[in-house]
Amino acid sequence: MTNVITCIDGTDVSAAVCDYGAWASLRLGAPLEFLHVLEKSEFPEQRNLSGNIGLGSREALLEELAALDEQRGRLALEQGKLMLEAAVARASAQGVEHPTSRQRHGSLVETLAEMEDTIRLLVMGKHDENLGEHVGSRLESVVRTMHRPILITTAQFTPPQRVMLAFDGSATTRKGVEMVASSPLFRGLPCHVIMIGSDSEANREQLAWAQGILERAGFEAPTALLGGEVERQLCDYRAAHDIDLLVMGAYGHSVIRRFLVGSTTTSVMRNASVPVLLLR
Repeated sequence: MTNVITCIDGTDVSAAVCDYGAWASLRLGAPLEFLHVLEKSEFPEQRNLSGNIGLGSREALLEELAALDEQRGRLALEQGKLMLEAAVARASAQGVEHPTSRQRHGSLVETLAEMEDTIRLLVMGKHDENLGEHVGSRLESVVRTMHRPILITTAQFTPPQRVMLAFDGSATTRKGVEMVASSPLFRGLPCHVIMIGSDSEANREQLAWAQGILERAGFEAPTALLGGEVERQLCDYRAAHDIDLLVMGAYGHSVIRRFLVGSTTTSVMRNASVPVLLLR
């Protein structure tokens, strides 16, 4: 059985990421596993400083620097273990049965790629680095590399009560509608289907198709066909209808999916006050 893999790193978003992971695990009935990766760039397993001898360094100094690196790595490893233990205890207290944990030393992207076949849903949080001009290099790399649904959380946990699906009638977003309809993750929650485009018969037919799929699966599925700029319309609709979670396809060429690779995506991800579930 595939797992809900929840990435934590000890930053101020980790508690919310744990809670969203536990929420998803309980909703999906899937095992929960917490993952902590010590990046090699920050905590190298062993640094070779011998090349610095010719720059006037003393051998004793090099040995001391190596010892400090080793101590720093051990402390980071121990901190990670304690963090994983706390995450497992937190999830258990919320009713998750037998949550597990895993710690790795290396690259987050490479680690997740190796685990991809075991992932049903990947849960990650927006970090401080995500609040600037870019979404964040590691998060962006994960989104571009993985072919699994990714739930990107905010810093505060709120159990979702209303979901909004960005829809454009493409094969990817039609598959997204079917995924939402068949998944227990959002069962019992209203799912608003929003399309940005002209008020044409073709677009109305696409919306009607999406609404029908969701309603036959037992969802309340309000729809809206809106003109104008994609990001503005999605954000305004979300705020007006108190949406708790945004669902959209990751990457592509259509009007909604195209903004996921450009500056608009960066802005949406940076400014989103609700979690975003990216479907692949």
